[in-house]
Amino acid sequence: MSDRNHADHTDHSTDRGSDHPGTEDTAPHEERVARHTAGAFDIRNFIGLLLGIYGLILVAMGLFGDKELEKTGGVNANLWTGIALLAVALGFIAWAKARPTLVPEHVEPVLDDPTRPAPRKQPRGH
Repeated sequence: MSDRNHADHTDHSTDRGSDHPGTEDTAPHEERVARHTAGAFDIRNFIGLLLGIYGLILVAMGLFGDKELEKTGGVNANLWTGIALLAVALGFIAWAKARPTLVPEHVEPVLDDPTRPAPRKQPRGH
């Protein structure tokens, strides 16, 4: 089997090029390497967790607390708001799992940025 025939039978599921046969993968080698994700430190996970905690508290209050239906026109506001918060929390967590935030492999350190609010380091001996 020649190299050209072998290339036609390879798995192109990770190609970032077009779907046309015979086109080459134009992505650099670094893009094919597994990337590091933000994981638990993704802000969407924190938002989802906080909304979920508030949602659980409201659902519990709606089920076991004083419903005060006369104030809300016969609607259990705590229960329905808690269910809505739980749904939004699950949406945030699912979003973070489906499209994780990629962390760059290498970030150049900022040695001195004139726009930062902290004063610049002065050389010793002045």
